[in-house]
Amino acid sequence: MSHDSTAAPEAAARKLSGRRRKEIVAVLLFSGGPIFESSIPLSVFGIDRQDAGVPRYRLLVCAGEEGPLRTTGGLELTAPNGLEAISRAGTVVVPAWRSITSPPPEEALDALRRAHEEGARIVGLCTGAFVLAAAGLLDGRPATTHWMYAPTLAKRYPSVHVDPRELFVDDGDVLTSAGTAAGIDLCLHIVRTDHGNEAAGALARRLVVPPRRSGGQERYLDRSLPEEIGADPLAEVVAWALEHLHEQFDVETLAARAYMSRRTFDRRFRSLTGSAPLQWLITQRVLQAQRLLETSDYSVDEVAGRCGFRSPVALRGHFRRQLGSSPAAYRAAYRARRPQGEKQSDSDGSGAPPPLPVQQEAPVPLQTRRTAAAHAVGPATSSLSTEGRTGAEMYAAGRASLPGQRSAP
Repeated sequence: MSHDSTAAPEAAARKLSGRRRKEIVAVLLFSGGPIFESSIPLSVFGIDRQDAGVPRYRLLVCAGEEGPLRTTGGLELTAPNGLEAISRAGTVVVPAWRSITSPPPEEALDALRRAHEEGARIVGLCTGAFVLAAAGLLDGRPATTHWMYAPTLAKRYPSVHVDPRELFVDDGDVLTSAGTAAGIDLCLHIVRTDHGNEAAGALARRLVVPPRRSGGQERYLDRSLPEEIGADPLAEVVAWALEHLHEQFDVETLAARAYMSRRTFDRRFRSLTGSAPLQWLITQRVLQAQRLLETSDYSVDEVAGRCGFRSPVALRGHFRRQLGSSPAAYRAAYRARRPQGEKQSDSDGSGAPPPLPVQQEAPVPLQTRRTAAAHAVGPATSSLSTEGRTGAEMYAAGRASLPGQRSAP
């Protein structure tokens, strides 16, 4: 599943400054970045495929810091351009950042802010979202990143509306994607936005990938706790919930175990995990249902009871909303994909049915997934002092409202 902003057409119409060109794509590389994520925009935008019906982009590979740039496996890269080349690009892509715990170079952040102010489209793939957030470009906006890093992004930048379920989020002039292969999804989406479905389809065929993927990151989530929650007292409550998913309990039960009011618990839980506690609990129950459907012969009704759902109807509804498929269809498709030697025979000896088509559900309205943190981001006034404020804070506070930018609910 992906989210395309309803304001995206307006944002796409933002006027570029005179020196920028829409067809020029700058890719910003840093030392320590993973080679796979870095290569995705280079392959999509840097190879001439006009013979296949794909309009050509002009690629500028830019070093975000002094080189040589070391990447996966000890490889050293030398980028042909520096930060100054970004000034010509209509699109700037940050494919990855080396560490979610270290700040990006301020010079690179300034270059991204200038590009955005001059009308450029800014794209963050996977952990590249942390660079965009550090620059203040995601404040008050929806965004995504790899599900494993989403809680950290939400905690470190509370004014960013992080949705770990999406493969990518298009908010008009700022776009972000989930981990690794989701960068391909977002790059194809950019080509589709710029040149239409036919061009994106031709490129997808060349890359041997689907033009669009249904579903989101939910199917890849696991039960591990976010790295930063381990030392928090709330971790005990989260661990208890994971161990008792087979029981019927609600968020009030968790709040009581934490000796907090529901309101305080909601706020603390969201700050630690990046998710509302109710949504997190439902997601964990659905994940448990997935595992049981994959590894057991329990009926769907039995699976619902063993995952804490009050009825099979509740399981089916949440399962379809999160995974785009019914539990029965999911089990059938999973068994059909397994190697022949691993398949369990059905009770009637007929074998597993073929995979059923997965229907993509309509996305949950983004406004319902917004956090109250957006109210902390307000317009700047001349009386505000800049002493002690970071470049990102001053940028976010001082910029004008832009077409395509989401406002607080």
